Amino acid sequence: MDKTNLIPTTLHKVKADGVNIFYRAAGDTSAPVVLLLHGFPTSSFMFRELIPRLAERYRVVAPDLPGFGFTEVPAVRNYVYTFDALAKTIDAFTEALKINRYAIYVFDYGAPTGFRLATAHPERITAIVSQNGNAYEEGLGDAWAPIRKYWAEPSAENRETIRKAILNLEGTKWQYLHGVANPDSVPPESYTLDAALLERPGNIDIQLDLFLNYASNVELYPKFQEYFRKSKPPLLAIWGKNDSFFLPPGAEAFKKDVPNAQVQFLDTGHFALETHVIEIAATMKEFLDNAVSRGEAKSAH
Repeated sequence: MDKTNLIPTTLHKVKADGVNIFYRAAGDTSAPVVLLLHGFPTSSFMFRELIPRLAERYRVVAPDLPGFGFTEVPAVRNYVYTFDALAKTIDAFTEALKINRYAIYVFDYGAPTGFRLATAHPERITAIVSQNGNAYEEGLGDAWAPIRKYWAEPSAENRETIRKAILNLEGTKWQYLHGVANPDSVPPESYTLDAALLERPGNIDIQLDLFLNYASNVELYPKFQEYFRKSKPPLLAIWGKNDSFFLPPGAEAFKKDVPNAQVQFLDTGHFALETHVIEIAATMKEFLDNAVSRGEAKSAH
């Protein structure tokens, strides 16, 4: 890709649902929209290399979820951090930007957020790209064991276990490097920025609340699967196959409900964009060019 022709990414803030949402955007505002939804513990920063690679053909929009990145939630908002709330805020965000049809790229926490949008507004979704974004029990790996224990017994002791194991620089760095063939290839600013933002006053408790509420996503898996079966959205599951949290069977499972789903595995870990952004961008462009153009033609009739 000729870097001299890259479309610049611009930075913005917009108020939606009482939240000051920070987002990155690029591309022609009249082009079909691709909404990028990040996961834990990162932000729209994870899409820094992907956005310009898609912006030549698409309007690419990547918000920071409440509790992450540079989105600010005023104290007076009394925000309750649940996945229902995250989805409600991102729904309001799309409406603030007057985006009424879009493809979604969902990763990690972005998946239950995006799938809530899809079940609420199936007519708005042109395509789904899931990069280690799970919707099936078989996709949950053994790494969830301490979190499942926390769901079953949300005691102070179990909460503290999660905090010590995951919510620190070492825990974040492990998520980035585990399963990567050459760990030195992962830019250190990625996990360093995430860890620094996790350490903001009050943020650790926000993350522990979201870990606890993640059980609500697993309860919604049947509803998400029903949406896949009924709406049959064009779907690409492109996964780092060495992810300890979201296993390859979770990607294959999409085919049960969307038989035409494309499934591709990459020899990397959870944060596949850090090592395979060129491959992911190329696969996405081919997939979206087919899926979105078909969908736009169908909606025009």
